[in-house]
Amino acid sequence: MHYHRLFASDDGESHWEDIDVTYAERSFAPPAQKIEISEPEPVKTCLFLRLKSGWNEPKHPTPVAQRLICLAGQVRVTASDGEARVIGPGDVWHMEDKHGKGHHTEVISPDDFECVIVQYD
Repeated sequence: MHYHRLFASDDGESHWEDIDVTYAERSFAPPAQKIEISEPEPVKTCLFLRLKSGWNEPKHPTPVAQRLICLAGQVRVTASDGEARVIGPGDVWHMEDKHGKGHHTEVISPDDFECVIVQYD
């Protein structure tokens, strides 16, 4: 499994990279069997978000470090360096481009885009 990471370099340009999730086998819910699980990450808030079909925003940085888990619909997200990715159901997008030129997001599906957002700060 991997997720899409969008970050800003020191010059303010935003870029994409793929991050592989690392699992370790351990007890998660005793007395159940051990399972493969990633390291826990402390978070601040969790919320649901919906963007209507056709929604198109101006370029902006993310306000906080946050992870988006897509439930329905699709968006095309373009980093300031020009690389675009389509985020759809099951995709995970981690946003860290809190400064600089930011990114552009547009709903490209005929259906609304729905997701869960987990915020870190």
